[in-house]
Amino acid sequence: MLRKIINDPQSFVDETIDGILLAHPDKLRAADADRRAIVRADAGDSGRVGIVTGGGSGHLPLFLGYVGRGLASGVAVGSVFSSPSPEQIHAATLASDDGAGVLYLYGNYGGDVYTFDLAADLSAADGVRTTTVVGTDDILSAPQDKAATRRGVAGLFFAYKTAGASAERGDDLDTVTEIAQRTADRTRTMGVGLSPTILPAAGEPTFTLDEGEMEIGIGIHGEPGHHRGPLETADQITDRFMEELVKELPLEDGESVAVLVNGLGSTPLEELYLVYRRVHRTLADRGVEIAHTFVGEYATSLEMAGASVSICHLDDELSELIAQPADSPFFMHGNPTGSTAPRTSPAAPSADAPAAPEHSEREIETVQAPGPLRETLLAVAERLPAHNDELRELDAALGDGDLGITVTAGAEAVHEALSSLPDNASLREVLRAAGTAFASANPSTFAALLGGATLAAASVADDEQIDPLTLVTAIQERVAQRGGADVGDKTVLDAIDVIRRSLSESASSSPVERAHAARDAVGVAVTEYAEKHSMRGRAAWVGERSVGRKDPGQVAALRFLDDLVDHLHDRSA
Repeated sequence: MLRKIINDPQSFVDETIDGILLAHPDKLRAADADRRAIVRADAGDSGRVGIVTGGGSGHLPLFLGYVGRGLASGVAVGSVFSSPSPEQIHAATLASDDGAGVLYLYGNYGGDVYTFDLAADLSAADGVRTTTVVGTDDILSAPQDKAATRRGVAGLFFAYKTAGASAERGDDLDTVTEIAQRTADRTRTMGVGLSPTILPAAGEPTFTLDEGEMEIGIGIHGEPGHHRGPLETADQITDRFMEELVKELPLEDGESVAVLVNGLGSTPLEELYLVYRRVHRTLADRGVEIAHTFVGEYATSLEMAGASVSICHLDDELSELIAQPADSPFFMHGNPTGSTAPRTSPAAPSADAPAAPEHSEREIETVQAPGPLRETLLAVAERLPAHNDELRELDAALGDGDLGITVTAGAEAVHEALSSLPDNASLREVLRAAGTAFASANPSTFAALLGGATLAAASVADDEQIDPLTLVTAIQERVAQRGGADVGDKTVLDAIDVIRRSLSESASSSPVERAHAARDAVGVAVTEYAEKHSMRGRAAWVGERSVGRKDPGQVAALRFLDDLVDHLHDRSA
């Protein structure tokens, strides 16, 4: 039986946000109509650098809880354990910016990285400069030689604290970014799980542990840990933590640190202080000074039992910044001064009347001769959902089976977005709308890669004429940059490269002939690549079983070209 105090599981996140906004109208306000972008009440008004964070729900106070004075200025709130959308991050960015730029500061999870990168593209198009720092403090999520791939967990708190204080004192964006990165680089975390979390929508544990078992290194979403075995004493668990932490941090006599002992959701505070007692003794024996101590729940996972220890190796500036006051509805430190009163009225907003975005709507760019791109993409978007079952089955064999849904939802979102544009919208506007819609419709790696690549194409588009080669080249470069694949790895990048080469070789042909040539070339490539190993993404995990199977992303590109060719034939008939 599901033991949670909730209403409809599907409304869990939105109703939680309702409650938070109703409880704290003097400190927080919504920055978009669906209230998944939340900012501090005075965001965008002070001329200071903005700091936007975000991630999945279920981790309070992580993410949303650190929006406030001396901390972050805004947050994008995803569903439980799911990334927020690029549009939600973009809304928080616009509301946080007052001309000084915005730092993106969040945990290192693939979906979040893709969606924040997409939001950066959208924000750049609006003239907002952004920088990025990701937390990578979870030392058991990857070996030290691959530290950049580690997850970000409770240690992200220290970066909120130092970067927030830096922004509050008036530092510029580059300085705030450097301080956040320095903090992240000097922070390490280890944790232990004793019982699982239960997702409201699923009603089932995210993992299982036998009675009396613990798992060292388990992730805040239930990702597998480093060691599973019988439950040990508080001192023994803490000694495991400290043995690993001191290997990576130069904690010798005379060094100074900040320590965070964090509860994962249902661990009593008394037990956290048992852990801190052992941490303090271990560091004292090494002559290490603990300059700042935080014990409590700072990054949770719903009702998961367990704890983590985070240590930040300080320098003088970081220590001074951590000491500065901070104030949010979930965290207070020192003696914050000044008001974060709302711009309008202290009365709580109605839960049934979402706050309107405070930024003005961007004017759509129009041209006298818009060309056929909008009409073409509308026609292709109508046809693409017919391939849902084929793409789902291909992806089920090599991935997680969601490509059919991703393409279908993305195509439908693109059709809706382009239909709302004026007939004379510029080429840049068409590509921007299509890329944003595709990326946001169904958060996934494929959607983020192709949506972001379309935004890259928009940035190089020439509204005087459509140059397919220039657009495809920009798409290929962005997919390679964001996805990390190389040509030959058996991914969608290979199909895009084939299209680019075909367009280059058929420059003097008609649009229909060029589309035909590209489609035929990709068809051959899909068949040839089927006999190769998949080298990137989830498909790489199946090893030998990927041989003999067509890559789902390549097939999606082929079906796009099939539908494009059909439309061009229909139009010329």
